[in-house]
Amino acid sequence: MRSADGRQLDLFGPAEGPSASPGAGSPAHHPAHEPPARRRPAPGKRQHDAAPPPQPPSSLPPGARWLTIELEDGRVLGYVLRRARRKTIGLHIRDAGLAIQAPAWATRAQIEDAIRHKAAWIRDKLQDRDRRLEQLALQAGQWRPGGRIPYLGVAIELRLDGARPARYEGDPAAPAEGDRLFLPLPDTADAGRIQERAQAWLQTRARIDFDARLRRCLDLTGRSIAGWSLSSALGRWGSCSSQGRIRLNWRLIHFAPALIDYVVAHEIAHLKEMNHGPAFWREVERLCPDFRAARDALRRQPPDTLPLI
Repeated sequence: MRSADGRQLDLFGPAEGPSASPGAGSPAHHPAHEPPARRRPAPGKRQHDAAPPPQPPSSLPPGARWLTIELEDGRVLGYVLRRARRKTIGLHIRDAGLAIQAPAWATRAQIEDAIRHKAAWIRDKLQDRDRRLEQLALQAGQWRPGGRIPYLGVAIELRLDGARPARYEGDPAAPAEGDRLFLPLPDTADAGRIQERAQAWLQTRARIDFDARLRRCLDLTGRSIAGWSLSSALGRWGSCSSQGRIRLNWRLIHFAPALIDYVVAHEIAHLKEMNHGPAFWREVERLCPDFRAARDALRRQPPDTLPLI
């Protein structure tokens, strides 16, 4: 979305991906700013004694060290520490786990205080990382005959049908669990070709589905748009320019209709309010009364974490 002065307005702002860092841009950690040292629990009160110890990654960046820290609940967390020319202690979640970049002045005690201070954030981001890696692992088995992909909130099954045109077994406007999508490919087609054909079909359906939802929502406002198109943006679900052009991420077609309706209402509300102020959210609620649940669901699922990219 763009404001009246031409600036871009993101649907949710920049998506916080797996490498997001709470330390970026924050004041430098300094002994005067450090929280007091926290007491560790007595050995007899540990809650996670049965958990296996964290294992270091197979390789470390040059100059990096593998360290562990015991958290307040007794869990042991491993992390990779690397010294860098920076003013803050930066915490990042990578596929391999927690990585920390720290300035030369920061002591290990200060670094560990920073870890404990951000323990809840680290736990949540590691859980997000685990879910994302699990999705990517599942993806390897999706693009095959019998593989299942999400379409309008339900799982449909992929089948190959030789040279015949693509066809959908069921009602594509109201899919049901277990419906089948037949693709014009031979049984010998590899995963890449299956993915390409399936996504082409999904994008075709997205154009049909989104257009109908846009028209219904516009009827509620009495307004018009200059046009709309699909996007493949990795950081936002939709946008609306000050010229009245709307873009919708085609990957929304994976989600239940209520989530798509919210994004459509969000963008159309910007035709009236090119901001995210109270008047804007009142307009969103008028167009989509149950928008809060959909908004929260999409905030937990930024586009770049979808397994079907």
